[in-house]
Amino acid sequence: MKTAEAIRDANVRYHDLAAEHYDSKWGINYGAVGQAQVRGKLRKALGREPSRYERALEIGAGTGYFTLNLLRAGVVRTAVATDISPGMLRKLEATAGELELEVETAACEAAELPFEDGEFDLVFGHAVLHHLPDLDAAFREFQRVLRPGGVVAFCGEPSHYGDRIAALPKRGANAVAPLWRALVGAAPRPSANGHDHNGWSEEDRLEQVVDVHAFTPAELEGHAVEAGLDEVTVSGEELVAGLFGWANRTLEASADPVDVPWAWRVYAHRGYLLLQTLDRSLLEPRLPAAIFYNLLVSARAPS
Repeated sequence: MKTAEAIRDANVRYHDLAAEHYDSKWGINYGAVGQAQVRGKLRKALGREPSRYERALEIGAGTGYFTLNLLRAGVVRTAVATDISPGMLRKLEATAGELELEVETAACEAAELPFEDGEFDLVFGHAVLHHLPDLDAAFREFQRVLRPGGVVAFCGEPSHYGDRIAALPKRGANAVAPLWRALVGAAPRPSANGHDHNGWSEEDRLEQVVDVHAFTPAELEGHAVEAGLDEVTVSGEELVAGLFGWANRTLEASADPVDVPWAWRVYAHRGYLLLQTLDRSLLEPRLPAAIFYNLLVSARAPS
């Protein structure tokens, strides 16, 4: 079992390496599409339309997908973005400058936040809890820095069963990857310049070890309750969209990135958005949270 220090070091190194191309890799957008995506995820986590939050704190902000879009959408007035990766925060600051947004940043651990008690109205994050070695300590910190009645909301956390389901399209995509590359005219991922004989870079290898958890809804709820938070809710999102997305990302990862056609990227992005609509309107209201690829958790600090 890896130590907390080893997990932290792997996460810092991986996210520093990934920072410069992270937005393009995941199709991150800071326009109307990105704002709608982020606002929609927060709405889904809370179970209602988000309020306007005076001061918000993001945990594991990365390049700023959630913080910057929430600022642009007017959901938060002021924001502090934290991450353990200095590289990610530098990229966030550069993007904020390009967008003419003011945002504070802090390189720190989720389990040891350098903020005063009751400083924030909203503590939130996207795809971050599964990287944290000490979730109980982190949730206690979230509760501590929230004002009475403040809200916690985390989105995009892998579910235990959803993670297993996602393995199916990944295996299928790996099997057909040579045929797919031939059809789109893409060369295999290069094995030189820092890549091993399998075409894997240090970033690729680290990506396999930085995830620590996949959750059941009860586990996520338990961490929030143990921290003293009230009104805890866990929901699920993305089933068919997740399967579609993981298959496409696996295919793309097998190819030299410069050879992946723009038309393919457009197809993959638009298809993902379309299937998100199917999940949201048909499947998420009817199926148990545990089977979806992503889990969302929200709670409120006692007032």
